[in-house]
Amino acid sequence: MSRKSERLINLTIALLATKRYLTKSEIFRTLEGYEGTTETKERMFERDKDDLRKLGIEIEVGSFDPLFEDEPGYRIKPESYQLQIKDLSQVDIALLSIAAGAWQGAALDSPALSALLKLQSIGIDSDLDSLPALEPRVPNSEIDLAVIIEAISNRREIHFQYLGSNLEVSARKTHPFAVASAFGTWYLVAFDLERQSIRTFKTSRILGSVVVVKPSKPYEIPLDFKIEKHLAPEREIKSAIIYARCAKANALRTTSNVLSSDGEWDVLSCEYSDEDAFISSVLWHGLDVIVREPLDLRDRVITSLQKLVALHG
Repeated sequence: MSRKSERLINLTIALLATKRYLTKSEIFRTLEGYEGTTETKERMFERDKDDLRKLGIEIEVGSFDPLFEDEPGYRIKPESYQLQIKDLSQVDIALLSIAAGAWQGAALDSPALSALLKLQSIGIDSDLDSLPALEPRVPNSEIDLAVIIEAISNRREIHFQYLGSNLEVSARKTHPFAVASAFGTWYLVAFDLERQSIRTFKTSRILGSVVVVKPSKPYEIPLDFKIEKHLAPEREIKSAIIYARCAKANALRTTSNVLSSDGEWDVLSCEYSDEDAFISSVLWHGLDVIVREPLDLRDRVITSLQKLVALHG
């Protein structure tokens, strides 16, 4: 990712998460990428605003104290950020859902989190729950997902090299039916032409590039096909007890029950199957979530937080 693209992502996240208008001086102090003289930073910021507006992201200008003529500030209202999908095709929406998967990586692995931590350190509260919902992250090794989705839409045959569970590599020729995320990874379900049966493939085990070819004869996906029946077996369901600040951590509440509340903190019982994904969600909510038990999960969260502090300062 280029430095400019990274800066635009970080700026968008900061302006979406802030609860009040951010001044330019606050933005320059907290976001990486704004460097040089004051005039240089001003020009970079103006170009960034124009680029975001061209992408359909409206930046609101205002003051956090309307009684005084303070330095103008900037923010993005979540409701103005919502994407209008009525004019998009199914392929467009599928490709956008993959792009949305990059949000989690951008928020946790890039300087974006550092910016939010710096904003909080100077007394500017950020509401992470106001950011758009996160989708499963798409690792770089799974970049061919866009190719596969387009092949499904156009009913194109795909060929690829696949690393089996026995560590043997084999050539596969398939009619792709669907892709889906489950248990923290992505799966392709397709009809294997040589084995004459529907098979499930981990996309992370696809080696090299996916080759798209026009099939010798058109194929159709069975009307009764349901990808859920072909995904990996369900993992063991685990539970955790966490403290969540009232009206916060909405993403975690969807699989939780409230055990008690003192008006400031709710005690939640959460169910999860993928521990890594659960920890990422906990970290995403920052100071609004505290893991109480099990102790090994709590220790992993603490270790992850220590790494984040070391990384972002």
